Amino acid sequence: MHFDRLKRREFITLLGGALTWPLASRAQQRDRMRRIGVLMPAAADDAEYQTRNAVFLQGLQELGWTVGRNLEIAHRWATGDPNKLRQYATELVALAPDVIFTSVAATLEQTRTVPTVFVNVVDPVSMGYVASLARPGGNATGFTLFEFSLSGKWPELLKQIAPGATRIGVLRNPSIASMGQIGAIQAVAPMLGVELTPIDARGIDEIEQGITSFARQPNGGLIVVASQLAGNRKTIIALASQHRLPTIYPFSYYVRDGGLISYGPSSTEQYRRAAGYVDRILKGEKPADLPVQHPTKYELVINLKTAKTLGLEVPPALLARADEVIE
Repeated sequence: MHFDRLKRREFITLLGGALTWPLASRAQQRDRMRRIGVLMPAAADDAEYQTRNAVFLQGLQELGWTVGRNLEIAHRWATGDPNKLRQYATELVALAPDVIFTSVAATLEQTRTVPTVFVNVVDPVSMGYVASLARPGGNATGFTLFEFSLSGKWPELLKQIAPGATRIGVLRNPSIASMGQIGAIQAVAPMLGVELTPIDARGIDEIEQGITSFARQPNGGLIVVASQLAGNRKTIIALASQHRLPTIYPFSYYVRDGGLISYGPSSTEQYRRAAGYVDRILKGEKPADLPVQHPTKYELVINLKTAKTLGLEVPPALLARADEVIE
């Protein structure tokens, strides 16, 4: 076992593994070296998460933190496995780092003492991780996934690109609080003339079973809500293609991997902003005093190749609104 002491380029290709804090480093640089534990839901070789982590590390470097000089980072990569998420969350807490950085709710459930900065958490207040957005009051703070009203855009956009869809499956992980998202979707469904069907899935087997079962009836479409299913996104995209289900996703990287359309927050912006919160905590500020923030940048991305495969013609007005079009 070893500890990451990598420059940015090496960091991007990090494959992770079971890491521990090196005793020699602690003895030699006790006053200078700070430690961060990082838990991510995807595999270590996931290109999207490599990019996110590179942005996070670059942000830290710009604030004066350099891996191997005054900073150590221990990574855990859960590869979309709920059991690994819980296991690795426990491991990182046991390492007692100065700060934990995560996009995984399981980490927040493991400790009420280790300072924690989170990103992409759906509803930290209702999940009990913070007392309020303005005054978190505990050991955790960070960045929400988005404001729930955004979720109401998903069925609207899906109907614009696939007007024939009258049945919409809503794929979610029931272990993650998503009622705000579901409520916003339900509010607009009657106006669009669509019937909603919940598809609950925690892992790859339930994803396959749920989507396959839903696709047995015609005129279907799919909404993938933000609920920590990103580690299985290639399976979701493949199933949507196999069953010819027009699908809208919460993040742009689904579309870059072959999905049809997405609308959601920038996948890297929160990682850059999170570096600033980690820096402030390492310099003595408390998570309890740092307000939880919403994303500030949203993206509409469309994959024309996938639309053509599904026999869909994207309306010109929708194309004109897109931040990115993949051809």
